[in-house]
Amino acid sequence: MSQPKFSFDLKATDGRARTGVINTPKGQIRTPAFMPVGTAATVKAMLPESVAATGADILLGNTYHLMLRPTAERIARLGGLHKFMNWDKPILTDSGGFQVMSLAELRKLTEKGVTFRSHIDGSRHELTPERSMEIQKLLGSDIVMCFDECPALPATEDRVAESMRLSMRWAQRSRDAFGDRPGYALFGIQQGGVTEDLRAESAEALRKIGFDGYAIGGLAVGEGQEAMFGVLDYAPDQLPVDKPRYLMGVGKPDDIVGAVARGVDMMDCVLPSRSGRTGQAWTRRGQVNIKNARHQDDPRPLDEHCTCPACRSYSRAYLHHVFRSQEMISGMLLTWHNLHYYQELMQGIRDAIAEGRFAAFEAAFHAQRAEGDIDPL
Repeated sequence: MSQPKFSFDLKATDGRARTGVINTPKGQIRTPAFMPVGTAATVKAMLPESVAATGADILLGNTYHLMLRPTAERIARLGGLHKFMNWDKPILTDSGGFQVMSLAELRKLTEKGVTFRSHIDGSRHELTPERSMEIQKLLGSDIVMCFDECPALPATEDRVAESMRLSMRWAQRSRDAFGDRPGYALFGIQQGGVTEDLRAESAEALRKIGFDGYAIGGLAVGEGQEAMFGVLDYAPDQLPVDKPRYLMGVGKPDDIVGAVARGVDMMDCVLPSRSGRTGQAWTRRGQVNIKNARHQDDPRPLDEHCTCPACRSYSRAYLHHVFRSQEMISGMLLTWHNLHYYQELMQGIRDAIAEGRFAAFEAAFHAQRAEGDIDPL
């Protein structure tokens, strides 16, 4: 019996917005999809079954963090990342490139790869396209990302071009090292900053190599929404129509809706979980800061239309109290709410595209957020 293959079925389009299904041996991923981030084999403050209950079809893990602790070799000996973290659905792992550039100390970049010292204990490591592919194979991730370089922005166009071309050479080496692995997918990563012709050159190089999906990298790094949308006005259309398009590191709810409107199929961000731990809740009316005193006597839920445990069983007053008291349940409830809201948003988007009413959905989304939070009692 042959191994089930990785495939993408595009079900419907509405303008440039798309909805479909990514098929993997570990299950289906409904697109557009938002991937909660489980950096160190956990979505912070959440049990895996709780993450699944929000409607998430896939999680993101992090090569850099897992290679340092507990190590990919240890995870492989213990049965792979799915078993290790008790998540039986698909997992995407990033390549480690971004964290090497942003977190590691004493980095040295060469054509071969990057040598660096761990931000944990200062130990020396080398990460190359070949080693990144090896680590991600040991982890057993279903979707593997190419190893690329992420230059710090702002940067000159020459620096962005040089970095992009190095990433394309690394993409070929990643493809070669990944080999033939039925049921597993390798995604290439488009680079090129905010320059259209560099993005086009990158996309062409990736298409020639051939990947199972294509990511748009180098955005959501401080350039602002207007500049990001400016790139998304053309970048998704430079990538193959019949493969998933993944915008890395995005983002806020209005970033997500705008990215989907421009043809993006997959996104990830730490924002819903990080916000939950810092007292920020995302609702259909926008952002709520639960630590504000206006909530301390409010018996109403965060969102009366939300069915998550935080909204179903707890008041704003309680959520305010446990956050102020630094109780762990605060981060647990607010993170669950935020992830529930994000997945509810994605389902609404998928339904709207399938029914040909995405423009109306987008207008209603912005109108409701413009109303702001409910008035204080």
